[in-house]
Amino acid sequence: MFDVINIVILVGSFLGMAVIALRKIPVLSELSPSEISSRKVGSGLIAKTKKKIKNNKILDSLSAELFLQRMLSKIKIIILKTDKKTDAWLMKLNQRSPKKKSRFSDDYWKKIKKRE
Repeated sequence: MFDVINIVILVGSFLGMAVIALRKIPVLSELSPSEISSRKVGSGLIAKTKKKIKNNKILDSLSAELFLQRMLSKIKIIILKTDKKTDAWLMKLNQRSPKKKSRFSDDYWKKIKKRE
């Protein structure tokens, strides 16, 4: 069942890419080589973004080490919280275990063998 769904998604994706390519081929064929080289797609956006990042005073004040330290501290806190929760679950399971064992007497299996 999942294989059929995956194949349908794959075929649909390829058809979508083909439709997009077929729509763009006429537009691209009309461009001259000089227009193509002068229109570097995305480079203007990337350059503007780099300039904004370099000129941003807030990002200048943050160092990579400080950012890494903060992220590692947050990760440590999350790990400690999960460890505490796991420990609580284990304690509950350990407390339930003797209760389940007390249901059966020591000679439980002997009684069952005698009945047979």
